[in-house]
Amino acid sequence: MRAQLKDKKRIVFKIGTSTLTHEETGELDFVKMEKFIRILTDLHNQGKEIVVVSSGAIAVGRKVLGFKERPTERSMKQACAAVGQSRLMTVYQKLFSEYNQNTAQILMTKITIANDTSRHNAQNTFRELLELGVIPIVNENDTVATDEIDFGDNDNLSAIVAAIVKADLLVLLSDIDGLYTDDPNQNPEAERISVVEKITDEMLGMAKGPTTDVGTGGMTSKVGAAGIANDAGADMMIINGDDMENINRLFAGEEIGTLFVAHKTSHFHLKNYLDR
Repeated sequence: MRAQLKDKKRIVFKIGTSTLTHEETGELDFVKMEKFIRILTDLHNQGKEIVVVSSGAIAVGRKVLGFKERPTERSMKQACAAVGQSRLMTVYQKLFSEYNQNTAQILMTKITIANDTSRHNAQNTFRELLELGVIPIVNENDTVATDEIDFGDNDNLSAIVAAIVKADLLVLLSDIDGLYTDDPNQNPEAERISVVEKITDEMLGMAKGPTTDVGTGGMTSKVGAAGIANDAGADMMIINGDDMENINRLFAGEEIGTLFVAHKTSHFHLKNYLDR
């Protein structure tokens, strides 16, 4: 199974806030971002189509506005997102331009998916961008989302994007090495699960919630994202984003992370997954 990953053509990468930022300060980790972007551009140069789902807007805006902790009020989070989104995108564009790679920004809410017209428009936009060789950078439109129409976390969003673009593979860059039988930070005897062919209730029980004050999705949301991606026909990998070389190791077929095997569901429709 892992040997076949190198042949995946259309790939969605999700990178979380804890991977993008320094743990000590919450500031962007430019060294890690530069390496991430260099590797993605090289994959693109190999003929692969790349989509990035990026967190970090609220974290960046929060630092700019001088908040020490993640805001809890939605209006304040939206203010942070409004400030941080443009700054984050500027960094992406600048770094990608160093390798002559064009990018585009796409902001989404659940309404984009729930409404048939806007969903088809989104699919058409992604298709045209990928055919033009552009790497779309996607985030939730936090500045206008409400409790009723937000995705909750970007793990869920990345799986929905994978379904929209008909991706072959979804790669989640996490702060741990994959799905474990227990929390490896608490239980040294916890074992990494290499391959998941079917998501069970027991497996959901193994997953844990968020472990940092900068992210919103823990392992529970990642397993949930796997359910969407797999049903849509995409394999999904969880790998540790602390070392960006893991991306190259993944496509070299090395035994890292956790692979969730696709099992496309007949009559798959994204609307059925919006309220999960």
